[in-house]
Amino acid sequence: MKILMVASEATPYAKTGGLADVIGALSPTLHAQGHEVAVLMPRYRSVPVEGLPVVYQGLTILLGAEGFTADIYRAEERGVTYFLMDCPALYDREFLYGDAAGDYPDNHVRFAALSRAALMMIRDVFRPHVVHCHDWQSALVPIYARTLYSSDPTYLGLPVILTIHNLGYQGIFPAAVLPEIGLPPTTFTPDLLEFFKNINLLKGAIVTADMITTVSPTYAREIQTPELGFGLDGVLRSRSGAVTGILNGVDYTRWDPATDPVLAANYSPEDLSGKRFSKADLLAAFGLPPERIERPLVGMVSRLAGQKGFDLIAQSGAEMLSLDVSFVVLGAGDPDYQLMLEELHAAFPDQAAVRFGYDDPLAHKIEAGSDMFLMPSLYEPCGLNQIYSLGYGTVPIVRATGGLDDTIDESTGFKFVEYTGTAMLGAISEAVRAYSDRERWVSMMLAGMRKDFSWNASAARYSELYSRLSG
Repeated sequence: MKILMVASEATPYAKTGGLADVIGALSPTLHAQGHEVAVLMPRYRSVPVEGLPVVYQGLTILLGAEGFTADIYRAEERGVTYFLMDCPALYDREFLYGDAAGDYPDNHVRFAALSRAALMMIRDVFRPHVVHCHDWQSALVPIYARTLYSSDPTYLGLPVILTIHNLGYQGIFPAAVLPEIGLPPTTFTPDLLEFFKNINLLKGAIVTADMITTVSPTYAREIQTPELGFGLDGVLRSRSGAVTGILNGVDYTRWDPATDPVLAANYSPEDLSGKRFSKADLLAAFGLPPERIERPLVGMVSRLAGQKGFDLIAQSGAEMLSLDVSFVVLGAGDPDYQLMLEELHAAFPDQAAVRFGYDDPLAHKIEAGSDMFLMPSLYEPCGLNQIYSLGYGTVPIVRATGGLDDTIDESTGFKFVEYTGTAMLGAISEAVRAYSDRERWVSMMLAGMRKDFSWNASAARYSELYSRLSG
């Protein structure tokens, strides 16, 4: 089967979060299962294209009164074809979605162009059996197909799947931009794009896609509730028969402590000795005293955002450190949370340390060197770090929400339900007590390391879905 993925980012070319990891791992797994997979994504400034062939030169994209010209480069990675859309006017920027001032004001145009390009690629370059769109940045693919191109035989019967990786990001823009993305006023209706007097691209895709998936079974249920539906719970409930949750997997070729090249020492369930060396290396990397190796080390790798539970760290971080644990954080985001973490480090310089930014090798070192991994999320569609942690023998402490609830049980980690600093502190305290029982702790480490969250099972679920829709 031929599958076209449309996404705003994918490893190894461009990444800001878990979406890129999913595209970069699911696609080759589908290829290994016998499918022909292509990915269309923007060619950002950071993506090199020297030496790559151009498969579509001078692609003209008309959006209302404005037009753009793009070249489509072709790259190959692990059996997957990547179509890199090179349009400097839209994508030749330092960052993917925005800068320190906020989101780029023309993001609606930037990703409308990606969606229009997808439809043109389907006509002229790669004719798939199914199109798989990801998040609001590709939401206009089914919207265009069911409105502007509704009578075009190229797209009649072509199934489109939408995967919602995080419902908190919906592509909401003023209604006045409708002409800028090439849509007529007739699409500004409550049953399509209208959303509290704005347009909502994700809503439009939920209405027009043939199937909606999310990245964990629990999250599929949660987004149909007022608490976590972000205003779209009613729309999702109206399509509940088309909503399903497929748990994300992990690319164990990149996340395996037995082979990870950045670790101070490799280790496995059969020989855990390298984990202590990794812990010493992590303490040194963050400038914490080497004698802290005898006490529990809690790690975090996260966006500094309210969704990720940093307000709970603000509430109870000092009490957590009073348990005589060490705490290291790698992340970037909200300046208020950055300041909070800096203040925590200043108050506990021998226990707490933070590094701001994205550093993939350091993220691997945190997974390997920590004893516990903290994810106190307000909501978490799937989460990958808790799964990485399991594989690295690092015991997760998570809030019971979304994919965190689906992947962690009492044999492998610690969960809390109430979204309060007190509840989080209770779970951490329980973990610290368990850490003092070496036999119990090693048993939890090994139980986690022996879990299998590879992409094979998840890709097989997607394969079944593709077959059902295209059959």
